Amino acid sequence: MNALDRARQAAIAAAREARETYRGGLVAPTAGIAPGMTQANLIALPREWAYDFLLYAQRNPKACPILDVSDAGSPRTILAEDADLRTDFPLYRIWRDGKLVEEVSDARQAWAEHDDMVAFLIGCSFTFETALQEAGIEVRHIADNTNVPMYRTNRACRPAGRLQGEMVVSMRPIPASRVAEASGITGRYPSVHGAPVHIGEPELLGIQDLSRPDFGDAVRIEPGEVPVFWACGVTPQAAVAASGVPFAITHAPGHMFITDVPDSTYHV
Repeated sequence: MNALDRARQAAIAAAREARETYRGGLVAPTAGIAPGMTQANLIALPREWAYDFLLYAQRNPKACPILDVSDAGSPRTILAEDADLRTDFPLYRIWRDGKLVEEVSDARQAWAEHDDMVAFLIGCSFTFETALQEAGIEVRHIADNTNVPMYRTNRACRPAGRLQGEMVVSMRPIPASRVAEASGITGRYPSVHGAPVHIGEPELLGIQDLSRPDFGDAVRIEPGEVPVFWACGVTPQAAVAASGVPFAITHAPGHMFITDVPDSTYHV
């Protein structure tokens, strides 16, 4: 076995160990965990709503790039065949009639309310953070051991069926001299949000105060750094809220599913 194969096996082992830890009850953001492995967001809906969301994702691929869709009623995914989507995220959100009613570390009880739940795994920008770090670009929330800051915006997504809502973005401060490089690196990962959707001037996105993110934690922005914004997989949750979806299960922002798929799979 060569060094590359050993490194790949070690990364997969780290991903599986992380899922086991979350299945055991650990609640923590997943940025920086199992470097080199793809991470994913979740939205699970009764089959009656699944087509509406599939269409919503197809019409808004920047914010909702689909990596896998489960069979109705199944908590399994090809992205990690030994995993259980009801238990292997660190933290879940339960939604009723568009309202967030509960956060739980085990979603089996809620999932059992419907026997036809369809799970969508959405690409996550945590996947390309290893590439940024390897290029020597600091990822601030990883460096400071916090959750990534995420913000609602004034950018409406294209409606689909019964679903509508605004785009949510994540933000990373980048030195001004390296913004173009960061954009180029992340642009090679279109299946996990790809290049930024906005650079600088947060007020143009309707964001009035970077120190007060809608989700996650505020991060320090050093002199000479520019806030750079990427489309975020929390966008489906904004649609659930705006559309009054009767029932949904999502991940809690920043608490992702760690797959067995190397991030290089989505590099183009």
